[in-house]
Amino acid sequence: MDKKDLMFRPIGYIKNDERGIHLEVEEKYQDGLKGIEGFSYLNVLWWCHLTDDDFLREIVECESPYKKGPQKMGIFATRSPIRPNPLGLTAVKVKEIIDNKIYLEYIDAEEKSPVIDIKPYHPSSDRIKEVTVPKWCNHWPMWYEDSAVFDWEAEFENAR
Repeated sequence: MDKKDLMFRPIGYIKNDERGIHLEVEEKYQDGLKGIEGFSYLNVLWWCHLTDDDFLREIVECESPYKKGPQKMGIFATRSPIRPNPLGLTAVKVKEIIDNKIYLEYIDAEEKSPVIDIKPYHPSSDRIKEVTVPKWCNHWPMWYEDSAVFDWEAEFENAR
């Protein structure tokens, strides 16, 4: 396969309405949602469209975005949206599903971000008991739920 043959077709987009942030699945893929009810979390693979730029795709090393991290980091050691292939992967909590709209508690994707795929989060394949991380981030929460009350601003350079 020639590298120019690689193509993604978005299955939907991140949107916002009066009910909140949601993933809106394209009508032709709506049948793909059958059986998804009951999963409280999903893994969403999305395209970081705001950083899809030829110049940004060439960046493979950066100044550490983390206050306690090494001064220089490879882009693959970060969760930055700036990468050779600007893909985002987020585990999201499902609030409710209405037709082709999956309402989410939170996602770090921007409005109009193309969604590449959705997979159900399942502990038997997505959770690992014994995880190690570098010393500079070993005090970060080990569970998604604990992240909501963690002081993330204290961890990042140039935090908002």
